[in-house]
Amino acid sequence: MLWVPWWRVGARLRGLRGGLQAPAESGRRGVVSCIDPSTGLNEEQKEFQKVAFNFAAREMAPNMAEWDQKELFPVDVMRKAAQLGFGGIYVRTDVGGSGLSRLDTSVIFEALATGCTSTTAYISIHNMCAWMIDTFGSEEQRHRFCPPLCTMEKFASYCLTEPGSLPPLRFPPVPAVGSGSDAASLLTSAKRRGDHYVLSGSKAFISGGGEADIYVVMCRTGGPGPKGISCIVVEKGTPGLSFGKKERKYLQFKLADMVARLVASRLMIRNAAVALQEEREDAVALCSMAKLFATDECFAICNQALQMHGGYGYLKDCAVQQYMRDSRVHQILEGSNEVMRILISRSLLQE
Repeated sequence: MLWVPWWRVGARLRGLRGGLQAPAESGRRGVVSCIDPSTGLNEEQKEFQKVAFNFAAREMAPNMAEWDQKELFPVDVMRKAAQLGFGGIYVRTDVGGSGLSRLDTSVIFEALATGCTSTTAYISIHNMCAWMIDTFGSEEQRHRFCPPLCTMEKFASYCLTEPGSLPPLRFPPVPAVGSGSDAASLLTSAKRRGDHYVLSGSKAFISGGGEADIYVVMCRTGGPGPKGISCIVVEKGTPGLSFGKKERKYLQFKLADMVARLVASRLMIRNAAVALQEEREDAVALCSMAKLFATDECFAICNQALQMHGGYGYLKDCAVQQYMRDSRVHQILEGSNEVMRILISRSLLQE
């Protein structure tokens, strides 16, 4: 399967020239000025944002409920997304990536999430795994793994969080997880034997676990603490690799507040994406703030939307309940929001 960059999909773009509006068949109204998600974007960013919105409305939104109810991993649809360049958005072009910036990436993921939040979350993790190999891998590893990841011929998962036993009673309560938010405490080990490593340990909450072909595994090859941690690529079918069971993932003034929260979240994410792309010293603090603020506020938006729907909002037939569930988990994943607060306060105290 060949990767087709967005700027070559002229036929798709020509049908979207009439302004940034969701397609009529999606049932959504056109966006109005003050909350227009294209505000502040250059012309190229607006073009691939349109492609992403259109793809989300046509390919993802109509299937979101079925994917959730039947616990489907939408391989074909994600490979269609990869044909638009969304399989390796910020991976270098010499191995099939789109070579775009973190800001460009945030624009694309926001648009795709309007079609299905949980599927977009997995695509974002897949992109991160491809970027990790592209950035930190050898040339042989880059050219071996990245091309099939960018086309999504193969899928990747990130393995950090580890299961843990119930902790002793404490106040405040401590989550019953071995590592994840506290990444430096992970216990999975990797011992070198000849020309390969033998891994020992367990991981939990792996998006795409059992479905993915490549697993980017964080493990301990050295002493305690973060400096003893390495990253090893494990391919599906490796002897000893096994998977457990899948985890089940379970007015006017109000609207004005919700819109304000949404736009503020978007601006914080884009600001952090630019700082990360430019490798600024404040990038960690800004990314932590953006993750904390956007996940808290967007969950509050979805929660309020469900409340406004009353009892109907909780029914499977109503998409808002899935948006609420999908947004809630992101206050925990990829570093809990409590850890984000620690990172932010640490930055302030260092200053």
